[in-house]
Amino acid sequence: MEQPLQQSSEPKDNEKEVEKYEEDDISYLSGKPFFDVVLGMSHVSPSYQLPIPARIVRELPQATVPVVLRYNCKNWNLSYMGNCSSPRLDSKWKNFVNDNNLKIGDACVFELMENSSSNIRFKVHILRGDLPPELRAKVDGRGQATENNPMQVD
Repeated sequence: MEQPLQQSSEPKDNEKEVEKYEEDDISYLSGKPFFDVVLGMSHVSPSYQLPIPARIVRELPQATVPVVLRYNCKNWNLSYMGNCSSPRLDSKWKNFVNDNNLKIGDACVFELMENSSSNIRFKVHILRGDLPPELRAKVDGRGQATENNPMQVD
C-alpha cells in the first residue's frame, strides 16, 4: 500500500526566494520622508559626494550617525555627517555607487525608514537610464536643476 505524500511545512526553494525579495520589491513610497536626486558627475566620480537636501536634514540628527542604505536585498554601511556645514553621506558612498554601477543620469530615491540618534536607515530606489543630451546639459554638477537652469520635461 502506497503511503500518501506528506506536505512539508518548510517553504520550497522558490518560495524562500519570493520571501527573501518581498521586502525589496519595487513598490510605491510608504509615506515616510524621502528625498530624490538625479545623479551628476560629483555623485558618481571623484569626489563621490552626496549632500543631503535641507528638507530632509531637518528630520535628521545634527551629529555623525551610522547609516544603512538598503537596495536589492543588500545593505551598505556609511555615516551621515550631520554636524558639518553641508550635511552629507561619508566617502563610503563611493562603494554604493560602484557596487550598483550608478551613472550620471540615474536617479535615486532615498526613503527614510529609520531615524534615531544612533541609527539612520534609508531604503533606496534606483531608476536607471541616461538622460537625453538636451536634459543632461541642464543638470549641474550636483545633479540638481538650478533656478537659472531649470529642467523641463515635455
